[in-house]
Amino acid sequence: MTGTPDTIVLVHGFWVTPRSWESWVDYYRAKGFQVLAPAYPGFEVEVEALNADPGPIESLTVPAIISKLEALIDGLGKQPIIMGHSAGGVFTQILLDHGYGTAGVALNSAPTEGVATVPLSQVKASFPVLRNPANRHKAVGLTYDQWRYAFTNTFPEDEAHSTYERYHVPASGRVFWGSALANIHPGHADSYVNYHNDDRAPLLFMSGEHDNLMPPKIQRSNARHYKSSTVTETVEFPGRSHLMPAQHGWQEIADQALEWALAHH
Repeated sequence: MTGTPDTIVLVHGFWVTPRSWESWVDYYRAKGFQVLAPAYPGFEVEVEALNADPGPIESLTVPAIISKLEALIDGLGKQPIIMGHSAGGVFTQILLDHGYGTAGVALNSAPTEGVATVPLSQVKASFPVLRNPANRHKAVGLTYDQWRYAFTNTFPEDEAHSTYERYHVPASGRVFWGSALANIHPGHADSYVNYHNDDRAPLLFMSGEHDNLMPPKIQRSNARHYKSSTVTETVEFPGRSHLMPAQHGWQEIADQALEWALAHH
């Protein structure tokens, strides 16, 4: 592909909003890039507003998220680097499969359809949503202790508290339950990608050693599912937990993500 990409799209995950990318937005803009951190449909308000009224979260669907992201990229008139965290890593993979992006980076990514690896730590971290089938129709938040285990288990206590206050919002039970059932219901789920797509842009999985919610073995399994001739690589960062974009030393992650994307676009 000719030309160096000058735009980066950052896709947030569940239980957070685009605010979780705030440091990366400023960091990449200082390097001269146009940086966009789009919100899911209905998430175009602040964290505090979503916590007060989680209605937009309850009505969220994956097709609506993908449609909004594709429309955003179509409006750019050029293909960006796409980076996604957690559920945003799934959406990054879907966008790449649909022909978007010059390169993709999935940080602590949730698995796409067919990746059945389920570590015990993920079961515990997901339990607040999956323990009750009624949660399929709700926006489900985390207590601080649940956030601490799932997102910030290697953070100092004060930083774990501050990230909870600044970033946490409820997650969509509908989408979460749909992804949990993706491998047992007939037909393709919303998290489907074509693992044999030779036209897909290069993809890097970045994982944190101590991520309880989406452990490294999920990233490695997801990467092994790809059978195409395009580049698919993994890298693991020692001592890191799920909320890598906001963890102390995040600049190292941001630099490696960007360097890899520029080298492989």
